[in-house]
Amino acid sequence: MEITEIAERLGVHANTVRFHLETLTANGQVEHISAERGVPGRPARLYRPVRGMDPKGPRHYLALAEALAESLADTPDPRQRAIEAGRVWGRRQAEGMGTGSGDSSDAVTRLRHMLDELDFTPEQPTDTGGGRRRIDLRHCPFLELALERREVVCSLHLGLMRGAMEAWDSEVTVDRLDAFVEPDVCSAHLGNVRPLGGNAQETSTEEHSPHTPQ
Repeated sequence: MEITEIAERLGVHANTVRFHLETLTANGQVEHISAERGVPGRPARLYRPVRGMDPKGPRHYLALAEALAESLADTPDPRQRAIEAGRVWGRRQAEGMGTGSGDSSDAVTRLRHMLDELDFTPEQPTDTGGGRRRIDLRHCPFLELALERREVVCSLHLGLMRGAMEAWDSEVTVDRLDAFVEPDVCSAHLGNVRPLGGNAQETSTEEHSPHTPQ
């Protein structure tokens, strides 16, 4: 249909129709074509809806995530399966951030940036001594699932961080993720963080909570 025809049917000004058609075209919901004319002159521009699912329609990703988490929870080793799935996610996420300098401090900075992009709201890393760092996370983008399926979801996030470090070929280790050490805090513990021009010390063995993915 031409703009004038649409305007007549809707009882609005052609400029109003043109404005909305431009928005719909940019969103991929409408396309324009040139009409075949049997007479000389510039062909009329016609608009028609694009066939297909509406990309602006409602989403139900939480239901999908719940189904996947439940499926992992029913496997013989849900924690390890979740870590491996997280590793795949982490490698893919990290690849879009380049290779980095190879310095361990740079890798920690890049990890914090990645976690921030994924809405974990990470705080600045805290030096805990012996080549170790702790990053406190103030938000869980999968909070509902984490409260219900902590072993799966927190292990997935642990794998996410490990996969990112692997993608960056970093010597930094993600030793564990302590879930809900406070009601609004989860803590990621990193090891083998080498200071600029120095050597990371051996990471000491620590007692781990049975609820802590390692």
